Amino acid sequence: MFIATLIAAESIAAGDISAAADRLDTAGCQVEGWTWIDEGRAADIRFAEEVAAARPALEGVFAHTDVAVQPAANREKKLLVADMDSTMITVECIDELADYAGIKRQIAEVTERAMRGELDFASALDARVALLEGLEEAAIQRCLDERVKLMPGAKTLIQTMRARGATTILVSGGFTRFAEPVGTELGFHRMIANRLLIEDGRLTGKVRKPIVDATTKEVTLLSAIEELGIDPAATLAVGDGANDLPMIRRAGLGVAYHAKPIVAAEAGVRIDHNDLTALLYIQGIAPADWAAG
Repeated sequence: MFIATLIAAESIAAGDISAAADRLDTAGCQVEGWTWIDEGRAADIRFAEEVAAARPALEGVFAHTDVAVQPAANREKKLLVADMDSTMITVECIDELADYAGIKRQIAEVTERAMRGELDFASALDARVALLEGLEEAAIQRCLDERVKLMPGAKTLIQTMRARGATTILVSGGFTRFAEPVGTELGFHRMIANRLLIEDGRLTGKVRKPIVDATTKEVTLLSAIEELGIDPAATLAVGDGANDLPMIRRAGLGVAYHAKPIVAAEAGVRIDHNDLTALLYIQGIAPADWAAG
């Protein structure tokens, strides 16, 4: 059995769900029926045959609506591994930190290219951090207080999954000085990120090696699967940049969240319109069962 979930950022009508079911039937999926998860907002369509045409038959058809197609088995996940910058929070921390040094535009251009997969992540991180040499350590806390905002739906997602027994890990190519307070506020079990080196109250322009990169994210996912003794199919990874691709590819369900094109093209699910509560709908968890965010 397979499930196609439609999640509307605004609203979706029963007629639209019926039309989506017809499109799946035409694609050869053998639809067995549909039900609301959240009336007017999200619905599941059940079908018997896995066909490559299922996702293309639905994506982009209904305005402001995201689509997920997956097996019914292991739908609710036992492990979530998540990126931080532009995924669990609304900004790229290094870009905002650079603003306090007056070089945001210069660094943001490099960040964008790295997230698009056009630059080697580790080299790009070293180059950007080097430009921050001499910045006062106090700028980190100012940036955290003034610039870092939680992504809508993030706290509800993490706290709901945790309340239902899932393990949640935040793994970031950013910095521990941001990841640790953000992860604590959201309720992650574990936070992994790069450590900025600081001497005499100022950034040295270096990060502790080895760098947390795409390989680290993938290894974190695989190690957690082994540690927890869970089916890899019962895992979810979410991110937006090229350095998230290895973990997204290896997860039972890999989600591209408002992601760069290279990530959106490869992920099993792409969320372009909704906030992070879409990941709860995808798992079949209705709002009545969400933890307070």
